[in-house]
Amino acid sequence: MTILLRNELPPEMKTRILLVDDDPFILELLKVSMAAMGHAFDTAMDGEAAKEKLREGGFTMVLTDLTMPHCDGMQLLKHVKDEYPLIEVIIITGHAEIHGYTDVIRAGASDFIAKPFCVDELEAKISRVIREQTLIRKLEHLSMCDMLTDLYNRRCFEMKLHEEVPRAHRQGYPVFLALLDVDHFKEYNDKYGHPAGDRVLQDIGRILVQCTRENVDWCFRFGGDEFAIIIPYATVAQVGQIASRIQERYSHESRYASTSLSVGLAHFLRHPGRSWPEDIAELVARADKALYSGKEQGGNRVIADSSLSCLGEFSAKTGP
Repeated sequence: MTILLRNELPPEMKTRILLVDDDPFILELLKVSMAAMGHAFDTAMDGEAAKEKLREGGFTMVLTDLTMPHCDGMQLLKHVKDEYPLIEVIIITGHAEIHGYTDVIRAGASDFIAKPFCVDELEAKISRVIREQTLIRKLEHLSMCDMLTDLYNRRCFEMKLHEEVPRAHRQGYPVFLALLDVDHFKEYNDKYGHPAGDRVLQDIGRILVQCTRENVDWCFRFGGDEFAIIIPYATVAQVGQIASRIQERYSHESRYASTSLSVGLAHFLRHPGRSWPEDIAELVARADKALYSGKEQGGNRVIADSSLSCLGEFSAKTGP
């Protein structure tokens, strides 16, 4: 499942349609229709050309003819469903006797239109698919979102970590994990009440977004008063600077003087012969151990796991 996060795919993502037909007249008719409907679009003359366009990314829907040379509509439909499961496909064909409505729906298409088609019918079917896509994106967004802080939740954290770590290993870039915990949060909650505690958590959510790299780092509410940040494409010094920046911003801006932040940092390590889940679980455990080492030392500290110290200079503030 593709994860829909704040930096990737908002629920209101703009529609962009790939039009695929080997008949220049039909393709021109589709282009005029899409322009009149106000949809962004691109075109391809057959299935193979469409595959090349899809690799460029950014499409939300494919309208394709069924009978084409090189790669027909059914083959293209299978490719889209296998490689781009969030993209919806509408089949448009003048050969309904070859593959009917039931055939294409069973193969994964969202709808079927017979040629010659009516533009009103085409617009109605496209509009229905867009409404369904928008609803699905909103539901997925809500299922991944922590409603208090507007960060992403523990479920999303688990999915993103299991997506990002193997990709980082394949492509050869480092990935780090920061776990954060509010020092003395229970005492603060007991003294001032849960609404005041909620404001602490909301402030931290805002600070994490402000102090991390947009479209690069991933911020989550891990649970309770714990937070997590997945930090790819960074050096050890950059990771330390991010942690320090968060601590300092919270200390300077916070109205909650009796609380502070502890941070535990770890770098992902791949162990030959072990499974991805085992290595990922170890990454979380090492960051968690570093975090609680800092809390045991009085809190308000950034503690790095030994996996960082062996990589280079670590420049984060480590508390008073």
